[in-house]
This record gives sequence, C-alpha cells and structure tokens, in this order.
Amino acid sequence: MKKLVLCLFLLSQSVHAEIEVYQFANPEVELRYQSLTEELRCLVCQNQNIADSHAELAQDLRRKVYEKLNSGETNEQIIAYMTERYGDFVLYRPPFNTRTLILWLAPVLTLLIGGIGFWSLLKRRENSTEEKLSDTELADLNKLLQTKMGNKK
Repeated sequence: MKKLVLCLFLLSQSVHAEIEVYQFANPEVELRYQSLTEELRCLVCQNQNIADSHAELAQDLRRKVYEKLNSGETNEQIIAYMTERYGDFVLYRPPFNTRTLILWLAPVLTLLIGGIGFWSLLKRRENSTEEKLSDTELADLNKLLQTKMGNKK
C-alpha cells in the first residue's frame, strides 16, 4: 500500500502545471494581452494558440508578449517581432502574400478540383450506354425464371 501511495505521489508531481499570474496596469492592457495570446500560434502544438498551450515555448512567448506590452509596444510591433523571429506560421491568420499564397488558395483549389471531379463522374455515368439483352438472351432468361419459379411451387 505504501508503494502505491509513493507511486501516485511521484506521478502527480510530473503533471503539476504552473499557473502564470501577470499583473497589468489596466484592464485595456490585459485585454490586449488576451487578444494577442489568442492570435499567436504555439509552434510546438501547432493546433493551439499560446493562450491555451502548456508547452514551454508557449510560456516563453506569453512572457515575451507581457514584457513587450509593459514596455509600451503596440500590438503591431509585437506581432512584427514574433513574425520576424518565428515566421508567418506563428500567426493564425497569416498575411496574404507570395509566401502564404498556398495557405490561402489550397482550400479553394481543393473544393474546385473535387467539384470538377464529381461533376465529371456524374456526366460519365449519364453518358454511359447500358448494354441491352438481345431477344434470344431475353427469351432464355425468361425460360430460366419460369423453371426456377416452377421448382419452388
């Protein structure tokens, strides 16, 4: 029993998460902080923003955003710093330029190609000619059906 308690205690230490508490000068700065941390992507998790991520890099990025807000930088300056350092991938809504063109056009192209493929499949089905049975084949089939039906009675 003591070993079980010791194991549970040791395991609980590994899932211990630190809660960050930042003091803001006013509620407006706090709202800017929340907005920025929700707009920046965690580079480790890739599907979470840095506000929701528990990765160490996300903690560092949140701290950096806090420091830059307290030093008086604007949201645009902070975003420019992050994109200069980590690239456009750090943004959930990357700018529309030649480097991010595929990010913006890929969903539209995928739908367009899928729609064209589906439309051509429907047209091909519509245009396919069904093979009809000849009179002798139809007569043979009717004979077979009648003999089968006769056997079941």
